[in-house]
Amino acid sequence: MREFVGAGSRRGLLRRAGLAGLAASLGLSRSTWAAAAESPAAESAAINVAVVTGGHAYDVLNFHKLFRSLPGVNAVIQHMDDFASSPANVRDGYDAVCFYIMLMQGPANEGLPWYVGRPKDALEHLGATPQGILVLHHALLAYPQWPVWSEIVGIKDRKFGYHMGQKLRINVTDAQHPITRGLQPWDMVDETYTMADAGPDSSILLTVDHPKSMKTIGWTREHKKARVFCFESGHDNQTWVDAGFREVLRRGLLWCARRI
Repeated sequence: MREFVGAGSRRGLLRRAGLAGLAASLGLSRSTWAAAAESPAAESAAINVAVVTGGHAYDVLNFHKLFRSLPGVNAVIQHMDDFASSPANVRDGYDAVCFYIMLMQGPANEGLPWYVGRPKDALEHLGATPQGILVLHHALLAYPQWPVWSEIVGIKDRKFGYHMGQKLRINVTDAQHPITRGLQPWDMVDETYTMADAGPDSSILLTVDHPKSMKTIGWTREHKKARVFCFESGHDNQTWVDAGFREVLRRGLLWCARRI
């Protein structure tokens, strides 16, 4: 007799198959990915993430594909204007906020078009709740003169240079952290920044040794009540399709949301 597999079981089987394929590409052992697949966090409901953009063009189609590819993540991609003009209870309803902005002026509340909302208030509210914060790629460069953003990022002087299409070896500095546990070093191509590294009040997870890059590219910290993960990578689709990048981004969001 053929065993009936319900919808929930099918989703679980498909998810475990997907994790197995991703694990193989990352060099993870079967026991490592199997434990992740069977964990309560893996079977819990997807986290809701506001992915906030603005100030920098990006490949919209493949950016949406990237976030749709992340198991356990329900991403709502929106411009900063939409995020900042949403009611506070809507903004607070997300488990985490992923910033992919490069807005250089402000933020401000006054003298702005009506549809912009109050971005200064919205951003200053970050950390008032345990809602996670992930700062992705060029969001590290946003609001260069605003001390609040420098505190969130953990770098006071954020003057930078940039270099496109660099071949990088990603080194795992902390192999015990939930974001990087079990990962092996890997190679990928990305845009790099030459800027100051995160300070001693941050925990370093990922580094590179490259003459055209800052050394630290993945680090965690706290901002008031919030967990923060800063990830320098993520310029375009040649990075977004990389299995290592996707797994770190996925785990980073789950960690910020306190699911792992």
